[in-house]
Amino acid sequence: MPGVIAAIQTFGNRINLHPHLHFLVTEGGVDEAGLFHKVPRIDDPRLAEIFAREVLRFLVHKELLSPEWADRLLSWRHTGFNVHSRVRAKTRNEAERVGKYMIRPLLSLERLSLDEREGKVCYRYGKEAKELERMDYLEFIARVTSHIPDKGQVTVRYYGLYANAHRGKIKKASLGSFPLRIGEEELRRLPAKGWAEMIRKVYEVDPMVCPQCGGQTKVIAFLTDYAVVDRIINHLKLTFVAERPPPPHIAYQELLMAAENSTEYFS
Repeated sequence: MPGVIAAIQTFGNRINLHPHLHFLVTEGGVDEAGLFHKVPRIDDPRLAEIFAREVLRFLVHKELLSPEWADRLLSWRHTGFNVHSRVRAKTRNEAERVGKYMIRPLLSLERLSLDEREGKVCYRYGKEAKELERMDYLEFIARVTSHIPDKGQVTVRYYGLYANAHRGKIKKASLGSFPLRIGEEELRRLPAKGWAEMIRKVYEVDPMVCPQCGGQTKVIAFLTDYAVVDRIINHLKLTFVAERPPPPHIAYQELLMAAENSTEYFS
């Protein structure tokens, strides 16, 4: 059982509509014996996939989305769902700072001003509040009021170890503060990204799909001798010319590193 504090936010840094969730989560959970097991790593892509499936399943259940459209959205390369779990709170002060960020207000009065000459509301945002957006006062009012929660809507919720029911159960049992015994688990080596994933990321094509028939290919051999690779390429008279160059992105450097580390031959 982990401990989770969830905060619902509907706004972005421009007071615009940007629905998202913030979670303060323990890096692991407690078993029935009271032993806390620390999770060595968190798989963000896998969590994003689970998150997307749960949200779309809920929308289908509420008849707000058809099952066909839900399947179509899940088949997209970029579903619009994302998980970012790189922020770590190692101390109490860091946890408090994360908690304050999770429940921060909609806007800052220090960033708000009025251009009386043009009758525009000005709001500074972005890193160090260097960006400026000007809007009509009615638009400003509409943006602010659109983020007011519905009556009775709870925007901060507690689950697991942090739930009121669980803490009340511990207190009723006269156990005082919850005695956590931490068990460290071995950190398994995280495999590097493969060449196929890097090609999909850079060129947005799947190298494991045959361009002729659309069938799924499979790796039949791993070749590390470049002389053998060159002989195969020359024998098959293959040429490799990209239809478009890759974007100037860090993923391109990762692709080059992956290509230098291993060469694979597949059919």
